[in-house]
Amino acid sequence: MPEIQPKITESMNQEADMSKKNPKVSRRSFLKGTAALAAAPYIVPASVFGRDGKVPPSERIVMGGIGIGGRGSYDLRYMLTDSDVQWVAVCDVQKSRRQAARDVVNKKYGNKDCAAYIDMRRFLAERTDVDAVLIATGDRWHALASILAMRAGKDVYCEKPACLTMAQGQAVVETARRYGRIYQTGAQRLSEPHHVFGIEMARSGRLGEIHTVYADCRWRDGMRHDWLGAQPEPPREEVDWDIWLGPCPWRPYNASYVNGRQWYHFYDFATDLAMWGAHTVAQALAGLDLTNTSFIEFEYDGPDKTMVTRLSNGVKLVLFRVSGSVWEPCKFWHGACGERFEGPEGWVSAADGYSAPDVSTPALMSEYKKVLADYTARTQRPLSHVRDFFDCIRSRRPTVANPEVMYRSMSICLAADICERLKRNLKFDLRKAEFAGDPEANRMRSRAMRAPYTI
Repeated sequence: MPEIQPKITESMNQEADMSKKNPKVSRRSFLKGTAALAAAPYIVPASVFGRDGKVPPSERIVMGGIGIGGRGSYDLRYMLTDSDVQWVAVCDVQKSRRQAARDVVNKKYGNKDCAAYIDMRRFLAERTDVDAVLIATGDRWHALASILAMRAGKDVYCEKPACLTMAQGQAVVETARRYGRIYQTGAQRLSEPHHVFGIEMARSGRLGEIHTVYADCRWRDGMRHDWLGAQPEPPREEVDWDIWLGPCPWRPYNASYVNGRQWYHFYDFATDLAMWGAHTVAQALAGLDLTNTSFIEFEYDGPDKTMVTRLSNGVKLVLFRVSGSVWEPCKFWHGACGERFEGPEGWVSAADGYSAPDVSTPALMSEYKKVLADYTARTQRPLSHVRDFFDCIRSRRPTVANPEVMYRSMSICLAADICERLKRNLKFDLRKAEFAGDPEANRMRSRAMRAPYTI
């Protein structure tokens, strides 16, 4: 596989010899000066020793960020609140975002030490002191940036959707395994109490044997396969357009791509169902026993219909589509990013903005606190997605949204996208990661990646 990481030229260590640099300084005078320094009072901050609840620098997780605008700026501010994390560098191809992120870090620490980079390849090569990175670029870069970071020895927190294709998702899984890296994808509702409650109610059998699961997967009204008109490219320092495009097909520069989220509507740079499904399909699968699931069937029922899928273990997974606002009410939940589990003993659902999960009968809520307490005791995980990532960096155990969790949920989302594009039923083998008897669908499991941005 071709590497795009630049070679590093290492400088040789130089030993300083004071007598050579200043022949007028005698050994005796040098020793007298040293003794005077030793006698002088020297105050060391308590934080250096980890006193007063402070984490000593040697125990802190050294962090950097790649793609720190929009969602990335939110993640950065959230992660900065953890006392055992030290941010040292940020990287973004847009100058305004790069400078804004650096200012946030410097303000937090009261200094000007945060380094800023345009090219993530240089950042990853030079910053051997960085333990982990936040990746919050546009979707087109998520998989490749994660792979490059893990090859460089970094643990990765990557925003969703974590890949544009099944082939990219497989490469992330293989890279994490090969290099022994910790990886968490930003499906944060897997760590939020209301969603965890619903997942655990399904997983623990309190609803009986689950027969139907609904996931909020809002397709957009078609993705564009054209591109915007050409505009003059800005200076590389302002926006590095070639790096911005990365592995995507070359397209002429247009400011609407980089200022806002216009790229989000173009197939070249994004996915369709996976934008929401990266969250909700992972939430749905977390409550199911997938040990005896070998395939999933996708039923195409027109462009404006909810897609019904059937798992080989008999569970019906409904990728529910609502047109209009993401907050438009539906009969399965209110709000966005919802999931619902149904069994013979009742149902439970949760979504964003809930004060409490929805349940079929009030009795199901009687064990709310116990269910969450049992979860944290059994898994030893916090109800915080970011904290789970940091804890796993220290323990080296898989995160709650580890590469396999990411790949399984993304494969279902991407398979549904392919079903929608081909407008026919499909059967996807989860173990072989291929469509049964459909060469055209199998060709769509990957996309060409523009050199040199390949994996």
